[in-house]
Amino acid sequence: MCYAGLRSLLQGLRFSAKYYSKHNPPQTLCPNSKIKPKECRILDWSESTCAHRTAPPGSTLPCRFFSCKEGTKVPSKRKRNTSTVTSDLLHKNLLKSEQENWNDISPTYKAMTKRIKEKLEELHNIYTLNSGSPRMRFGENVYFEENGCIFLAKPDEVDEGNADILFSIEDLGFSDAFIQRIRISPDQRYMAISLKSENSEEATCIIMKLGNFPVVEKVIPSVFSFEWAANDVLYYTTQKNLKCQNVFMTTFTYHKHTKLVYTEQDARFFVDLYCTKDRRFLTINSNSKTTSEVWLVDCRHPFESPALVQARTTGVIYHIEHRKEQLYILTTYGEPAEYKAILTDNYIHRMNLDTYCRSYRNSKLMKAPVASSGRENWQLVYALEKKTKLVDFEMFSDDCIMFLKNAGHLYLNVISFVSHSVQSIQLPTWACEFELESHPEHTTSTCYFQLSSPVHPPKRFAYSFKENNLIEQAVQEVPIITNCHTTRLLAKSKDETLVPITVFHNKNSKELHRRPLLVHVYGAYGIDLNMSFKEEKLMLIEEGWILAYCHVRGGGEQGLSWHRDGCQLNKLKGLHDLRACITLLHKLGFSQPKHTALAAASAGGVLAGALCNTDPALIRAMVLQAPFVDVLNTMMKTHLPLTTEEQEEWGNPLEDEKCMKYIKSYCPYQNIKPQCYPSVFITAYENDERIPLTGILQYVQKLRKAALDHASRTSKKGNWIPSIILDVQANGSHCDSSWEHSLNE
Repeated sequence: MCYAGLRSLLQGLRFSAKYYSKHNPPQTLCPNSKIKPKECRILDWSESTCAHRTAPPGSTLPCRFFSCKEGTKVPSKRKRNTSTVTSDLLHKNLLKSEQENWNDISPTYKAMTKRIKEKLEELHNIYTLNSGSPRMRFGENVYFEENGCIFLAKPDEVDEGNADILFSIEDLGFSDAFIQRIRISPDQRYMAISLKSENSEEATCIIMKLGNFPVVEKVIPSVFSFEWAANDVLYYTTQKNLKCQNVFMTTFTYHKHTKLVYTEQDARFFVDLYCTKDRRFLTINSNSKTTSEVWLVDCRHPFESPALVQARTTGVIYHIEHRKEQLYILTTYGEPAEYKAILTDNYIHRMNLDTYCRSYRNSKLMKAPVASSGRENWQLVYALEKKTKLVDFEMFSDDCIMFLKNAGHLYLNVISFVSHSVQSIQLPTWACEFELESHPEHTTSTCYFQLSSPVHPPKRFAYSFKENNLIEQAVQEVPIITNCHTTRLLAKSKDETLVPITVFHNKNSKELHRRPLLVHVYGAYGIDLNMSFKEEKLMLIEEGWILAYCHVRGGGEQGLSWHRDGCQLNKLKGLHDLRACITLLHKLGFSQPKHTALAAASAGGVLAGALCNTDPALIRAMVLQAPFVDVLNTMMKTHLPLTTEEQEEWGNPLEDEKCMKYIKSYCPYQNIKPQCYPSVFITAYENDERIPLTGILQYVQKLRKAALDHASRTSKKGNWIPSIILDVQANGSHCDSSWEHSLNE
């Protein structure tokens, strides 16, 4: 494909957002840099035999491809009914009104914005730019991504800057896209990359043929996950309307072809791909929120049909690894059932994350022979303690390593298959999040990962299986955070349940009861609060703020039961937990209501908005990002892409009157009433496919009216009218935003 042809194709795939790199903003290479760019040519497809295809090269034609014969009349679009037109007009009027309101208010914060922006840029340059990026070790080579480029280097040359550029977004003319996923073929001849823009839920997969002159071999649109089954055989899933249900196989050598391998018929299930660590099997994983099913593709025979491991059973979730003709199975089967494999909200949940990850709610590791993998042959290998969450899991040739969370603390368990022993290693007390680096070779003797917290930039660690110890990989350029204190508390909820809280504050802060407090909450889908490093959190700590993270029920911090106790007809327990957490913080002298703000994103807006209605006096301000605030009306609309899947989280109000009444009892929009509300700042995205903008617009209008009604009815001394502000952004989506976008926000 010629350069212009590829550019036109990618532009047609909606790469229209600003350049993204979460921890690495755009920067030009220093003239004296040791990094050497490699020449990159674009493969010329001008002689392709596919001259008559109507789809661009690299795309996959749908199974049913319709066309109109010559002379056939194309039916015109039906006239829209009056109610639809009226609804659209109301939406446009509300949007215009809020945009005008924002344009009037935003200049008020100009000076504050300038100061904050300069401080955040300073922190970003100090901490994030120097913290490095995760590395993928593959034999004698190391692959890593920085600033929209993918580099190749030898292990001992990475830190010296001696690396070759294999791929560059800028070279293709697309600084508006970011690299989401990288997969290297087993023989390292091919590299598959997914590119994504902020404005789109879908990614595009670009396959590069590596060598002295890397070339673009193929471009596949609307791809979610992909894995190499063999040196030249790639399996991938396609995404449409936030659903992922088809698996395709494509080859790149003599007999190039693409074919459909698997289709999921149940709309509640979402399909993704994963390769076992030893690359013996590629797994096709079909998951709902409560049930899963796995099919195996033998990588030695990638063209054979997939084989079923265990037919789906309601309530049983499992994930597969492989070692020496044995399948190792993480599962919820049996008691206690505390493991669950999930996808990020970018794909099946209303959550604000950007990449796919696996997350587990602890339980047991079992095994079964490959030849007889049915559940009746599963044997217990290891079971976790109660209320211990398995965050991630990695299999090696003679060991497996489990990253665990218990009572807010991170630690790892190393299980030796040789000595049949388990060693537990406590990780630093400040650590709240970790990122496991890619280890394509299961025979490696070292496991690399990064630890971080909201106020601690990522630090690299290594665990040596041979030495049996943990090593911190020091980075001289990154200053060590020493002035921040981490405290872990337990709040007693309405039903006596103890709810964990993680608190950060400056060690030098005096009179904490006078300091401003920012409380964070999520509590949905069994997903933990996002506690990764953010420059703005560190800035707040330096300016004397207290940060509190409330791990309420509905989230996944303490296992599957913690999630179940906070979903469907238990959703109010999460609200009770949040109230108890804030009350305890104030009781212990961490700020006071008039200095307290509450922050939430996406589905976290349900509990935050509910507390705003029931206990407005507990907080002075609330900050919401793309919030889910109209649960009842949204769950009544089955035409929306996620409603059917979400019934396992919120219930089905269309068929269950009890469920409808219960949702109505806590739904933020339904329970707005005239009272003294805190000030509210909401960010929403005009093209958000997950949270309907109309619901947010109506919520803001209703909330503002209630606050004004209350102010007009009361003449109490000191009565005030809260600021209720909505910033509707034309660009951006429900996914994690770029550094530039985040900075502006």
